[in-house]
Amino acid sequence: GRQRMQVCQAQLRCKLSAIRYPLSAAMPHSLHLATALEAARAAADIVRHYYRSNLAITIKADKSPVTEADVETERTIRSIIAARHPGHGFYGEETGSSDLDAEFVWIVDPIDGTKAFVREYPMFSTQIALMHRGRLVVGVSSAPAYGELAYGEIGVGAWLNDQPIRVSEIDAIEAAALSTGNLKTLATGPQWPAFGQLVGRLNRIRGYGDFLHYHLLAAGKIDAVVESDVNILDVGACAVIVEAAGGRFTDLAGQPLGLASTSVLASNGRLHQAVLSAISQ
Repeated sequence: GRQRMQVCQAQLRCKLSAIRYPLSAAMPHSLHLATALEAARAAADIVRHYYRSNLAITIKADKSPVTEADVETERTIRSIIAARHPGHGFYGEETGSSDLDAEFVWIVDPIDGTKAFVREYPMFSTQIALMHRGRLVVGVSSAPAYGELAYGEIGVGAWLNDQPIRVSEIDAIEAAALSTGNLKTLATGPQWPAFGQLVGRLNRIRGYGDFLHYHLLAAGKIDAVVESDVNILDVGACAVIVEAAGGRFTDLAGQPLGLASTSVLASNGRLHQAVLSAISQ
């Protein structure tokens, strides 16, 4: 019996080592995701404290609003990241940028949707992304007032409220559900007639906007998203989540996202080229 127990223990050790090995191989990114989640939770505490508190509003040079909640939230996120990863760069909405040529650069929007935050409806979120040598690899999209926390890591997976998520398998425009965000530039540009023809072919079109349509896309609830007026701060984290869930995320020209990107075509991957071709006609 003792010999059999030793054999069983040896087999168990082999199984455990086999389980641990792929986890340890992914550990550098997992540590980064843990940092992003820690920062997002700390941010959520601040956001909940200030939400519906009749805050003073300052109008920035680009005519967008900012509150003390935005600034305090970003400072908290930045301090957590700096403590865990002192050699990393930082690109923030409110506190500026530093070391953008570093191997790792964090991209943070403390309250994406300040207008919604100020008007006291829950369509705002905290967006935290990590870029490694120009490629987005970790993303957390936290919407505490709405009640959703989405996060993802390239090559590992994506989750919504701690449940694994995956994009849909819809592969025809006529069966697809598409959501839009800000379309001002698209509406005044040469692609607008082609987009109108695309709308006529879709099974369903809605404008969920903000973080929500990316959460829905990553979870397989809708199939594509189009926006023409965005900032990498708004969508960097969601790009990771969608891609980690099996989707594809580019600009409207089909190019990978970078710090200067201003448009989005996100999809379940299967529809991407068809939608891109339809808009480009």
